[in-house]
Amino acid sequence: MMFTLTEVASLNDIQPTYRILKPWWDVFMDYLGLVMLMLAIFAMTMQITKDQVACLPCLEEPDEASGAKPHSFPQQTTQEAASSAATRAPSATTHPLVTKDLPDEIVHEIHVTHQQTNVVAGKYPNQPEPTGVRTNLDYQQYIFINQICYHVALPWYSKYFPYLTLIHTIVLMVSSNFWFKYPKTSSKIEHFVSILGRCFESPWTTKALSETACEDSEENKQRFTGTSSAPKQVSLEGKEDGTNVNSTTPMLGVKFSADKPIAEVPSSMTILDKKDGEQAKALFEKVRKFRAHIEDSDFIYKLYVAQTIVKTVKFILILSYTSTFLAKINFKHDCEPDIKQLTGYSKFFCTHNMAFMLNKLLISYMALILIYGMACLYSLFWVFRRPLKEYSFEKVREESSFSDIPDVKNDFAFLLHMVDQYDQLYSKRFGVFLSEVSENKLREISLNHEWTFEKLRQLVTRNALDQQELHLFMLSGLPNAVFDLTDLEVLKLELIPEVRFSAKVSQMTSLQELHLCHCPAKVEQTGFAFLRDHLRCLHVKFTDVAEIPTWVYLLRSLRELNLIGNLSSENNKMIGLESMRDLKHLKTLCLKSNLTKMPTNITELSPHLIKLLVHNDGTKLMVLNSLKKMINLIELELYTCELERIPHAIFSLTNLQELDLKSNNIRTIEEIISFQHLKRLTCLKLWHNKIITIPSSIGQIKSLESLHFSHNKLESLPPALFTLPKLRHLDVSHNSITVLPPDVGLLHNLQHLAINSNKLEVLPKPLFRCTKLKALCLGNNALTVLPEAVGQLVQITQLELRGNCLDRLPVQMGSCRMLRKNGLVVEDHLFDALPVEVKESISQETNAPFSSGL
Repeated sequence: MMFTLTEVASLNDIQPTYRILKPWWDVFMDYLGLVMLMLAIFAMTMQITKDQVACLPCLEEPDEASGAKPHSFPQQTTQEAASSAATRAPSATTHPLVTKDLPDEIVHEIHVTHQQTNVVAGKYPNQPEPTGVRTNLDYQQYIFINQICYHVALPWYSKYFPYLTLIHTIVLMVSSNFWFKYPKTSSKIEHFVSILGRCFESPWTTKALSETACEDSEENKQRFTGTSSAPKQVSLEGKEDGTNVNSTTPMLGVKFSADKPIAEVPSSMTILDKKDGEQAKALFEKVRKFRAHIEDSDFIYKLYVAQTIVKTVKFILILSYTSTFLAKINFKHDCEPDIKQLTGYSKFFCTHNMAFMLNKLLISYMALILIYGMACLYSLFWVFRRPLKEYSFEKVREESSFSDIPDVKNDFAFLLHMVDQYDQLYSKRFGVFLSEVSENKLREISLNHEWTFEKLRQLVTRNALDQQELHLFMLSGLPNAVFDLTDLEVLKLELIPEVRFSAKVSQMTSLQELHLCHCPAKVEQTGFAFLRDHLRCLHVKFTDVAEIPTWVYLLRSLRELNLIGNLSSENNKMIGLESMRDLKHLKTLCLKSNLTKMPTNITELSPHLIKLLVHNDGTKLMVLNSLKKMINLIELELYTCELERIPHAIFSLTNLQELDLKSNNIRTIEEIISFQHLKRLTCLKLWHNKIITIPSSIGQIKSLESLHFSHNKLESLPPALFTLPKLRHLDVSHNSITVLPPDVGLLHNLQHLAINSNKLEVLPKPLFRCTKLKALCLGNNALTVLPEAVGQLVQITQLELRGNCLDRLPVQMGSCRMLRKNGLVVEDHLFDALPVEVKESISQETNAPFSSGL
């Protein structure tokens, strides 16, 4: 069966998309392989249809020893032999069907034999006596001899050359394309080609290059933004890795961007179709994952080198043995088959009719193999000439202004080198999707397209301080439209990887408070000047101290700074807070961290700092000596610092007014007598500790107005506690107090008393002499009766009774003119049992219909 050209060509069929990974020599070798394949098929076709030999008997030399004559036939006379020959070899002219399928040489011999026979028989008296030899062979014997001599006398290479050519060609073609088919490489190559094609055709590739061109355009550099609601802002600040050129402002001690105007990019450039934008984002992610997957090995490179070496060795092998057999392809051959007993002849002279064609085909094949081998040698030279496992985008970085395109290695680098042999434009466009700057530009364009001014305006709310507040959470960046919210007072940014404050932030004249929660923020120089002079409150939440923006320490107008994150010296070589000496107006500093000692840098704030909060997240704070220098400190909070006693450094803070030691391990407070020297101390909070008793020396702190001992282990209250003349707020809830001393009636200025969640059974009547009480919390005790004297608390607005053993409420509660239903916390059935007029008195001024109590 014959092969069609289409069927043969399919043997070399590689997916068209793989063409970008085939350099010119591989393409050239593919075409050479196709030509060799056609040559092999042609040679096979000729051999199957035409290949044969034609043999004639050779005259044998006489045997001198025996004196025998050559070709003697002792059994017959000459006349009988001629007659027999004439009978066995009829004339070709009288029997055309006998000779029409014989080779020309045999037909010619039959004619000669026929003529000799006629001469011997006397038919041609005028012809001389023939000198030839009588063969005594018929047609079937000639066919038999031809077949024997084809297999005996003909060289094997003449018989199998077409088949060898076909096998060699197929091996070479398989070797050329093996790396496209091998499972461990084909998957990576297919993925790479797919991503590369999408990157090349992605609309973002052209737009990214256009953005860069617009940035570098001198014409656009002369125009500033500020007219459109969401124009494209291009940050000029360099990356931290030093890839971009930064200029340093020595006076500020912080790196800022070069002082360039912000380029206004035409709207046609900034508007990207949403679908195209999403596809580009997906491409960035695919490129990132593919790079991480393929850069860890060089298997593709090694396989390509191996197959190139195999082809080279194959070329040398074919060329060496083929040139040896070239001389053995002849037209004439001597054959000596062992069939003398059948024919009477032992030697025959044969001709091979395909010899001439095979010789030409073999020479052509050798020429093709030689050219193929030269291409293989060049391929090896290219592979080992330079390191193909490294690829630099230096030229691309220079041409595209994307200075952060990383160099790649191993199989990723090798594939890009192969692509460069096809068209370097592919790798240039592919580099766009390796650039973080390009990815950030895409995010920024998509972000500004989605988050318009109108959408952001709808998210602005009013906080507890009646300030306009905007909270943005988990965006890809900061939308430019935010800077157009000129009335915004509080801006909260959380989990936003790229925050850039451009010069347009100066439009936000009302902005006073900024929250950065895990948001690495960068600011342009013009924008920094505005924040430095206008920002009053800053909250920064971070994982490591190095994430705190350096410009934070230069905000000279800042009043409040909150730092929430890891400041532990165990995780940093040193306490990483930068110098705070420039924060000249800072009044409040809050450190929510895991400190073991107070950072020495905060002592630079000692002259003007009035409020210090340290929330230590359970880490023991051991060194507090630096607190002594903060003589102007008014408020101090030390939360969860694992303190076991009141630090002595606090007793030096003569201006201290409020001390909060919440959630520590304080058991004894005998040092409390030293607070008598703090003449301005008005609020002492020792709640959520393990205090068992309150010493009588607490009566020496005459300035106390608010005292918090909730969530401790108190069982009783000292009488001296009730001698504090200025005490207005007393909280001893969540303890184990069983008796409230009658001396509580001495606190004439008491306005808030919380003794809920204790073990009280009876309330002393002197308690109700504290007529200034506005809040009385008695819930979750063991009270059985609420005294009728409760009616004396005419100013009370909050009364908590739920969780006791009360049977009823006194009617005198109607005298509590300020008590309202929403301030009374009691069981429903007790409230319902009150007289109607009392319930109406408590429920008055409420528009809601009558219902059960809270």
